Amino acid sequence: MALSGLILFHGAGGDRDHPLFLALEQQLDVPIGRVNFPYRKKGPGRRPPDRMPKLIKAVNEAVGEAVEEWDLVPTDLAIGGRSMGGRAASMAIAEGLQVGGLVLLSYPLHPPGKPENLRVEHLSELDLPVLLVQGDRDPFGKPDEFIPHLNTIPGTVTEVWLTGPRSGHDPKNREGEIVPAVQDWMANPER
Repeated sequence: MALSGLILFHGAGGDRDHPLFLALEQQLDVPIGRVNFPYRKKGPGRRPPDRMPKLIKAVNEAVGEAVEEWDLVPTDLAIGGRSMGGRAASMAIAEGLQVGGLVLLSYPLHPPGKPENLRVEHLSELDLPVLLVQGDRDPFGKPDEFIPHLNTIPGTVTEVWLTGPRSGHDPKNREGEIVPAVQDWMANPER
């Protein structure tokens, strides 16, 4: 069953206007919600991200608003985002948020240089279709580091690995590859 809307949450240093989010909004044929976390709504300047409970609360609130505004049921929606935003979305789902799919763009498997500090404890609670789009040179997690942890996700996982020199944590100018992958997955997330 195709998904009918997508809500995206930004990474720690970004905001709702990330170029990839804008490209997805312009090119996908479903409503797109680009959400700023509360700390980004406080005005200009660098601020530290909110703690995870506040981020998860913001995810839940954004889903509630989108369901009402777009006149959809939660299971018609996919949620996700870049790095910290995708992690917050995945943790909201693990805590019981019901949606139809999860889009992880540059998931932060661990902090750079600290592969022992894994962020995987909740993955076994993700019983829904998941799209992972990850650069193979991402210092937050490389392909071989993901393999044992993706197998713990009970839902169907579709992996898209970006390769080449621009395949780090923020794959610059790769929208031409990422947008079609998200579009194809939204049309058939259960594959």
